[in-house]
Formats: sequence, structure tokens, C-alpha cells
Amino acid sequence: MNDRKPTVTEADLHAFADGLLPPEERTELEAWLIENPEDAAAVAAWQAQNDDIRAMFAPYAVSKDTDADIMFHSGTTPFAQAKPSQRNRRLMMLAASLALFVAGAAAGRFVPDLFARPELQLTAVEALPQQAHSAFVVYASDVRHPVEVGADQEAHLATWLGKRMNVAGLKVPSLQALGFQLVGGRLLPINGTPGALFMYENANGQRLTVLVGRNNGNSTTSFRFASSGDVETFYWIDGDLGYAVTGEISRDMLRQVADECYKQFSS
Repeated sequence: MNDRKPTVTEADLHAFADGLLPPEERTELEAWLIENPEDAAAVAAWQAQNDDIRAMFAPYAVSKDTDADIMFHSGTTPFAQAKPSQRNRRLMMLAASLALFVAGAAAGRFVPDLFARPELQLTAVEALPQQAHSAFVVYASDVRHPVEVGADQEAHLATWLGKRMNVAGLKVPSLQALGFQLVGGRLLPINGTPGALFMYENANGQRLTVLVGRNNGNSTTSFRFASSGDVETFYWIDGDLGYAVTGEISRDMLRQVADECYKQFSS
């Protein structure tokens, strides 16, 4: 993107595309976009994407007045809004939005450069991939003490971390079908509250981590992708919790792991 005034951030552009800015700020940004055609093109693409996917989900937007709003995101842009009347419909739509996100990620879209932009004021969910990245770099390379509780105490691990996080029935995902065995897990501070980190390893010694943390005050459900060097992170939030899968593995394998974790955490 072009160099822009400090008062016009990428978050402002996304808010403009989503129609979330107050009228006076919207007018200012319209003037900005006239002078910055590259940003204007990006905003137009986001708006077109939103329109297309809203149309795709329109048949499912049947609700009751008592249902809560749910907003789905692709990358950093909200792309569909509905009021599902049943939990299975919500899960179906979440799965559909995940599939749409994956298609975009495979094409090289929806990759926010969060790690390279220290000036950006990150929200809790945007900080999640940074914390997942840091945890992976610190612990995945540790040969002797990568985890606090080993895989031989999996039941204790789930109970202990669930109690610290105040999450009943916290699950430790099984990734054996994808060739990754549980190494163990540990307690981590995530956004100032207790969080969980599970570590896995395949037959080639490649490791990946699954991070689970509290979602504080973010009412949206997002599926996003972030990259820093060779380390890839796929992350999403669902209700009160945020999740991140991180590893030095291919995007395709990362997608498969994230998809499997999502299914197990949502069941």
C-alpha cells in the first residue's frame, strides 16, 4: 500500500469497506481514497468480496428475534452476517466460512502482515498469532523440556489446563490421523489470562503447536492466516475462545491440522 497519513490505517480502510465508520470519518476517507488509487482498489475488492459472500449465505439467514448476531471474517474483513437459530446451523456456516477462507489463503490472499507492522494497534485476536508464533519459536526447538506435562498424562493435562482457563471439558486434539503425535502441553499467559499450548511431532521430527486462549471482548468469529519467515499460523476465534495452529509446515498441512482441530474443538 501507499505511504499514508498516520491517521489512516489499514484498520480504517477495512472499517470503511465494512460500512462501520461514522459519516464524518467516512467522508474524510472517501477524499483520501480519491488521492490513493491503490488503497481505493483494495477497498473496492473487499467490498465486492463481501457482497458476493453475503449473497451466497443469504438462503441461510433465517432467524428468530432472540438469536445473537454472528459475524464471520475472511482475512481482516467481515464477509457474512446471519442470525442462526440453531447451533448446528451456526457450525455449518462456520465450516463454510472456513472453507472459503482456505480457498483464499491457498490463492495467496488474506495474509495480514501483522508481524512486520509494529506501529499497528493490534486487537486481542490480532495479537493471537504473534503470541502463537513466539510460543512456537521458544518451545518447539527445545529438545529436553518442550512441555510441562507429557503425552503420557494427557487426561491430567486437559483437566489441569481446563481448570486454569475455567473451561469445562477442554479437549486435547488428536492429530494422529495426520501423522502428528502429542508431545504434551503447558500453561501459557495469553492476553493476560491463562492459556493452553499443545505440542505435536511427526515421524520426521517436525513439530507444531496448538494454542488456546481466552477471547476477551471480541464478538466476531474470524478465520485468518499469518506468516513470519518459515513459520505459518492459522488462527480463529469461536465464542469465548481463540485458537492458533503454528508450525514450519506447508500451508496445505497447516490447513488440514487447523480443520481437524476446529472439528474437534467444536464437537
